[in-house]
This record gives sequence, structure tokens and C-alpha cells, in this order.
Amino acid sequence: REKDDKYKSWMPKFRMAKEYKDKRKSIDDVERNIFKFKKSSEEKSGKREKEEKIFRETFMYDKEISVISTATAERSVPSERRADLPVTAGEQLDVIDVTEGHAVICRNSEGRYGYVLVEHLNFR
Repeated sequence: REKDDKYKSWMPKFRMAKEYKDKRKSIDDVERNIFKFKKSSEEKSGKREKEEKIFRETFMYDKEISVISTATAERSVPSERRADLPVTAGEQLDVIDVTEGHAVICRNSEGRYGYVLVEHLNFR
């Protein structure tokens, strides 16, 4: 027995298979995260459609919704009425339509619509 052990060459244990399984699991997780991302984007688009429907009903807006320009909110303003859009300082807004007076109809990054006073916006 000693002679057999003496002449036996030492071979490293191959752990590649286990490491490969770990890598493969992480690749599967990444692919699953991609599919989850697609689901959430579908949910977001559904939410945006719902917000658009509420906007059209509330404001009786029948024109095509198109972005005229973008603006940045200079200060935070809470909404006083249901039709007003609550704004936080530094938030990017899409200007949808200009109304009579000092207000414009804007859309925030969440897809909500509402009136914002021109005084609170910076058009740069």
C-alpha cells in the first residue's frame, strides 16, 4: 500500500463544476431580473394610461398630449386643489399645455398631471 501511495501522482480536485453552477445560478438570476424589469415597465405603462385617463376626464382635455418643453421646479409647492400638481424642488416636469393666466399643465416623472404656476418653474 505504501508503494502505491508513493507513486501516485497528486491531482488537484476539480471544483470547476461547482463554480460553474454558481455562475450559472447568478446568470439565471440576472435573466429573471430582466423579466421582472419588463413586468414593472408594463405596470408603469398601465399606470401612466390610468393617469392619462384621469387627466382627460378631470381637465376635459381632448387634444393630443405632446410635450411643449421641459422645466425644472425651483421650489417645493404642495397641492392646494385636486387639479394642482404637487412639486418638489429640482423636479423635472414636462409642459403639456399653456393655459390662460399664470398656470401651465405639467406632467411629472410619475406620470401625474396638474396645474403648476409659471412662477415656480425654471425654463432652461
